[in-house]
Amino acid sequence: MVAHGRAQSVLFEAERRSSISSVPSPQTNPNLPGKKRTPRWSDVWLKDTKSLENVIVAMQLQSSCKDSQIPTPNSKINPILIANFCKIDRTLLLSDELLLRILTKLPDSQRNSNFLVCKRWLNLQGRIVRSLRVMDLNFLLSGRLILRFPNLNRVDLVSGSLMCSRNSGILLSNRIHSMHVDSWFLPIPGVGEENILDNMVIDRGLKALADGCPNLRKLAFIGGSELGLLNVAEECETLQELELHKCNDNLLRGIAACENLQILKLVGNVDGLYSSVVTDVGLTILAQGCKRLVKLELNGCEGSFDGIKAIGQCCQMLEELTICDHRMDNGWLAGLSYSENLKTLRIVSCRRIDPNPGPDEYLSPCPALERLHLQNCQLRDKKSAKALFITCSAAREIFISDCWGLADDLFSFASHCWRVKFLSLKGCSLLTTEGLESVILQWKELQSLRVVSCKNIKESSISPALSSLFSIFKDLKWRPHTKSLLPSTLIHTHMGKKGGRFFKKTWDIKVLPGVHGHTSTRKTT
Repeated sequence: MVAHGRAQSVLFEAERRSSISSVPSPQTNPNLPGKKRTPRWSDVWLKDTKSLENVIVAMQLQSSCKDSQIPTPNSKINPILIANFCKIDRTLLLSDELLLRILTKLPDSQRNSNFLVCKRWLNLQGRIVRSLRVMDLNFLLSGRLILRFPNLNRVDLVSGSLMCSRNSGILLSNRIHSMHVDSWFLPIPGVGEENILDNMVIDRGLKALADGCPNLRKLAFIGGSELGLLNVAEECETLQELELHKCNDNLLRGIAACENLQILKLVGNVDGLYSSVVTDVGLTILAQGCKRLVKLELNGCEGSFDGIKAIGQCCQMLEELTICDHRMDNGWLAGLSYSENLKTLRIVSCRRIDPNPGPDEYLSPCPALERLHLQNCQLRDKKSAKALFITCSAAREIFISDCWGLADDLFSFASHCWRVKFLSLKGCSLLTTEGLESVILQWKELQSLRVVSCKNIKESSISPALSSLFSIFKDLKWRPHTKSLLPSTLIHTHMGKKGGRFFKKTWDIKVLPGVHGHTSTRKTT
């Protein structure tokens, strides 16, 4: 029993020692802080570059080699790849959508040359372009234009529809078209029609454009037929702005399908290039088909009272009307009164306004008219001038620029416009100081006046009444000729002087009513 008890005590002591030796000591415990930290991600990347190599290769080949199989992490990798990582095109790691967002933020001066970088940037640059002027219609007919620029919404086909010598140094230009011509070209009436492509070719181009750009918003073309215009109207439902050059009544038959059209420009006849006719028939078709028009320009068009009346009655949203170089019959001015919401009337480059407008009792003013623009017109007929100012008697702003024949007797009819707040005169060489004074003294609401290059308006002829009127203007620009000097009679009219950038001497004044003691300044550039 004694021996057995001694054996058990020896066994117990051995087990106790073995258990003590199995407990980790503080020197060998890796979990104790301050002794041995756990490995971090940086240690893993720095000690083993195999993972880094796999990630770089996968990111590079994911964009550049979409059709090929991406290597697996266990595949062999070229060791030179990591060394030349700085030379890799890192834009390959960006998606097309992200790179497009970056390119659209660049200014146009830097954006236009991006297509030279690579083919991928060439395609992306084409997706950014929204507006394009086509110089060769074959580029459209071949289908390359749609592939190169799939997101176009504003296209101009006028220059591409003209057959002209691209290498010629002779440029024929007017206010509408410009084209290169050969030395044998003679500017005789109708000679330009030979340089316009056939209507069938232009219709094919319109169909190709309509099929490839259904989101088209603005389109300009020359020639063609109503079939080509119908294709555009049916496919491009968002079309809002349209320019029709060499337009005629037959072409306007296809415009009725353009239900959302808001801005329209019709060019009928251009002297020296081509001749086309737009009559009351075409204007009536236009009025009945495009009832949402906001802006309308008639350039070189014929017509009469009936056509202008139809536009006013049907296009009730029309706010701006431009009549340029018209061939209209007498009496068309009376039709303007039917445009109840017309706010701006522009008459540009017209040899005559309306020689026989009819009796004054048949003339009614446009009720909502706010602005009247007369530019490069001949105002030699008193009946025309009187009828025009009676029709525009509700205007608040009048702009007259380079109009021949506007003498004192014709300008006196402007007194019918009794609500004028702003008057601008430029290049009216026959108008005198007395003629100007006789009208503006009757305008009780006049606040701004600009007189530029009117050589017969003399500062020495300014009366005290006109001088006192200058002192209450909010805006006064007085430069009747380039050698204008400030006379002693205008020293106390609060007239300041600011030199324009392109003029030697200019008088500008901006004085609030009721503010006195203003110190005028004079600058000479």
